[in-house]
Amino acid sequence: MNIVVVESPAKAKTINKYLGPDYEVLASFGHVRDLPAKDGSVDPEADFRMIWEVDAKAQKRLNDIARAVKGARKLILATDPDREGEAISWHVLEVLKEKDVLKGQSIERVVFNAITKQAVSEAMKHPREIDRALVDAYLARRALDYLVGFTLSPVLWRKLPGARSAGRVQSVALRLVCDRELEIEKFVAREYWSLVAMLATPRGDTFEARLVGADGKKIQRLDIGSGKEAEDFKRALETAAFRVSSVEAKPTRRNPPPPFTTSTLQQEASRKLGFAPAHTMRLAQRLYEGVEINGETTGLITYMRTDGVDMAEEAIGDIRKMIGAEYGANYVPDAPRKYQNKSKNAQEAHEAVRPTDAGRLPKDVAKVVEPDQARLYELIWNRAVASQMQSAELERTTVDIAATVNGRNLDLRATGQVIKFDGFLTLYQEGHDEGEDDEESRRLPTMSQGEALSKQSISATQHFTEPPPRFSEAALVKRMEELGIGRPSTYASILAVLKDRGYVRLDKKRLIPEDKGRIVVAFLESFFQKYVEYDFTASLEEQLDRVSNNELFWQDLLRDFWDGFTAAVGEIKDLRITQVLDALNDLLAPHIFPPRADGTPARQCPSCAEGQLSLKVGRFGAFIGCSRYPECRFTRQLSAGENGAGSGGTRVLGKDPQTGLEVSVRSGRFGPYLQLGEGGNGEKPKRASLPKGVGPDEIELERALGLLSLPRTVGSHPEDGEPILAGVGRFGPYVQHGKTYANLEEGDDVLNIGLNRAVTLIAEKKLKPSKGRRFGPAPGRPLGEHPDKGGEVVAKNGRYGPYVSHDGVNATLPSDKTLESITLEEAVALIDARAASGGGGKRRKAAKPAKEPKAKTPKAAKEPKEPKTEKPRKAPTKKAAGKKNDVTGNGLAAATKPRTKKKATEPAAN
Repeated sequence: MNIVVVESPAKAKTINKYLGPDYEVLASFGHVRDLPAKDGSVDPEADFRMIWEVDAKAQKRLNDIARAVKGARKLILATDPDREGEAISWHVLEVLKEKDVLKGQSIERVVFNAITKQAVSEAMKHPREIDRALVDAYLARRALDYLVGFTLSPVLWRKLPGARSAGRVQSVALRLVCDRELEIEKFVAREYWSLVAMLATPRGDTFEARLVGADGKKIQRLDIGSGKEAEDFKRALETAAFRVSSVEAKPTRRNPPPPFTTSTLQQEASRKLGFAPAHTMRLAQRLYEGVEINGETTGLITYMRTDGVDMAEEAIGDIRKMIGAEYGANYVPDAPRKYQNKSKNAQEAHEAVRPTDAGRLPKDVAKVVEPDQARLYELIWNRAVASQMQSAELERTTVDIAATVNGRNLDLRATGQVIKFDGFLTLYQEGHDEGEDDEESRRLPTMSQGEALSKQSISATQHFTEPPPRFSEAALVKRMEELGIGRPSTYASILAVLKDRGYVRLDKKRLIPEDKGRIVVAFLESFFQKYVEYDFTASLEEQLDRVSNNELFWQDLLRDFWDGFTAAVGEIKDLRITQVLDALNDLLAPHIFPPRADGTPARQCPSCAEGQLSLKVGRFGAFIGCSRYPECRFTRQLSAGENGAGSGGTRVLGKDPQTGLEVSVRSGRFGPYLQLGEGGNGEKPKRASLPKGVGPDEIELERALGLLSLPRTVGSHPEDGEPILAGVGRFGPYVQHGKTYANLEEGDDVLNIGLNRAVTLIAEKKLKPSKGRRFGPAPGRPLGEHPDKGGEVVAKNGRYGPYVSHDGVNATLPSDKTLESITLEEAVALIDARAASGGGGKRRKAAKPAKEPKAKTPKAAKEPKEPKTEKPRKAPTKKAAGKKNDVTGNGLAAATKPRTKKKATEPAAN
């Protein structure tokens, strides 16, 4: 028997069918080992020795692989064809060596770029050894990330309370977002005007022409800077005579873009389909692993983590044949197209992302996959096919027009574009982040030199320059790729980490840095500038590539980095928090101390007018406070806001029609809030928090009045007639019935939620067990008997969401299923799959295990100390001296009985 190891069970099932009965394909379910999240997992003093820990869920799968390998003739490691895949194969092999199950079996490494029978069969004919250089590059990258995170994050916690963590690549990506925000805040709009004449030919065809020159001088976009200048030009053009001075028609060609890399796939899926990078990669993974078509599971696209832009010759041949059949021979270029990646640090180790079979049309695939998968497949198919199509042929026309008035010469220009042959444009047009200027795509009427034109109208339009746009997720991925930051497999995870840690938020598909993110970046720029520089990060990626090319030893790379990094950390260990805050005050001044409309100093305290505003830190993070504290207790959040929020943290929205009191939005140290009036006679004014996602500059009077009126009565509960209330509390908006509180979900509005929805939320909440529940879990919803094993299958709500349970095996519900919609058949399938993977095992009560003695673990991996023995006592309550699997091999744990209140009992067998 030959044992094949892949990552996913879906992949294993498919490949097993391809290879036949002589092969058993097992899944590792991704990575099986990682560095423990504690100090000392990488030891620089021991040549960067790394301590690996097997994931608890992976242990059973590794045991299954080990048992299978014992009686096997050959072990074939067939994980993904990239660094991560190479690392997984290496980890599996190392674990098997530790288990001492390799007794002369042949060990092979195979890679395939697509999960098709042909690709897998061909890969099996060309095995190789594990690429140690790729593994070394993985080790260096993992050690770097660990050392930066576990060295820098504690510094952040000590010097900058409220900060969560810092990472080697994520901090640089965060800096990109924060730097763009700083550009926007520093931007000063500039006024300019444009003049456009609507002209007509003698045949009555109209078109637009723009003023581009006057009196022999060119006029650039920003040259007309005032309304007076614009009005002077407009008066002149109103009475001018217009004549065509030249017509130039220039043929041009537009070539198709290359097929997708990971980066360009994420960018286009974001622009065209609105998919987040993480969602795109999940869909692509499923397309790669394939679906069942005509009784056989086959992959639909090639491997999706790649920076290569070329395709296999046989794939190009198939695409060219398909183009000829579907679109005609004139759409097929004379020779196949070859592409080269222009991105910094591109390795191009794999093919571009393409369909495994160009003849598998998107309309056919849509019948066997989910809608989002179908949309992504169509995008990949269109791009790959278009990359091998004929260029589009265009004709760009430029018409120069002379306008004369009172001996003065004014120059106008009209541009247009005509598609003579659409070529690849018949199938695909690349998207753009900020939209295209369609001026050149206008079609101009026929004109000839010297022809007189008549004026229809003249318009002078005022414009203001705009700041650079915030990054979309697609634009940030593109910028990271241009700078050589990160790698194809990391873009989606970098964005996810930034959002999960609250460093950025996504608003209208744009990334906006949160205050905590800006403070972290400002701190790093002030005290670790080198390590958040774009060039430094890119050069580190280049060195990692040199490791993977066998040009540099990975320990040498780490040693060079570590020496400089620890020196930088040492330089700030004695730095006081006040020094840190002073530096951040200066760096973040445009954001936290913007100029005030009344001209008063930006840092003057608006409350006492004597103190100076400064950044301060507390247990809940950073805020702005007065230097005269505690005499002056003025505080506000970091973002000063608009319309006066920066000069005291208050913006008046209007008056409450019932009470006549002013309604205002204010900034406190815990965030923005609403307030009605100012209080008085010992009474505090009514206040309300802003809901999540609503900014202080977005709130309007009507909504503010609604929030201040909370809690409100939604209606009476149909079962007992008791009122259901809706309000906003410490943990966000909620509905309440008696003593049951249920949080509102995304899409629910606390001001508009209806009775039916509120009853549903309360019913679901009652199914969920409360924290600290002592009387067992909620009974859940019975689905019926398990058809094969007997026993009731139940759907329940747990701490981590809804799940189904049978005989102690629990399986989480997928996102598209709820407690109410899940059926018995679906639940049984989930439970059986979970049991097969070794997870969700039944929990059995056991006697309290023997207590271990505490041992102080040094940073580096060292032999544990011998356990201490205690003097015997009269009662059999001696503490256990070792673990069940004792590293010293003396078996003390098995021989020692645990202590209980009444009498000693043997530990339950596992």
